[in-house]
Amino acid sequence: MIRIQHEDFDPGAEQQALEAEASGLGAVCTFTGLVRNHGDRQDVEGLFLEHYPGMTERALEAVVADAFGRWDLLSCRIIHRVGLLQLGERIVFVGVASAHRQDAFAACEFVMDALKVSAPFWKKELSAEGDHWVTQKDGDRDRAQRWSPKIDAGTP
Repeated sequence: MIRIQHEDFDPGAEQQALEAEASGLGAVCTFTGLVRNHGDRQDVEGLFLEHYPGMTERALEAVVADAFGRWDLLSCRIIHRVGLLQLGERIVFVGVASAHRQDAFAACEFVMDALKVSAPFWKKELSAEGDHWVTQKDGDRDRAQRWSPKIDAGTP
């Protein structure tokens, strides 16, 4: 299940849905990302996120398919918000269900790492000093590359 949306989401409800759709469940691992007050700059007041409809969903579907190919997974959910977000608001949810914790932990981390470098989202940090488009970080590319050269981490 992949959703790109403007609306907030409830991580608890998403985990419950993940658990309900996975027969043979033994482990669930989730990640929720929030808007923080710093990034490329130290005075971030909010974020504006854009995406490329259709292309973004296909990129996320490819990430999920890759995760299912690497680990013994029962289910995976990704929710990513777009639009104007305030400090402390939820941006992203990744949830993975598996029979075993090792697969759930690894797949959740992999999906988030791959999402950061291969999904067409653009993030603008908003501040009193002006807005700033965020560029992909070397650290994000490095984290994604450790999984496999199959992840498209873009170009430096």
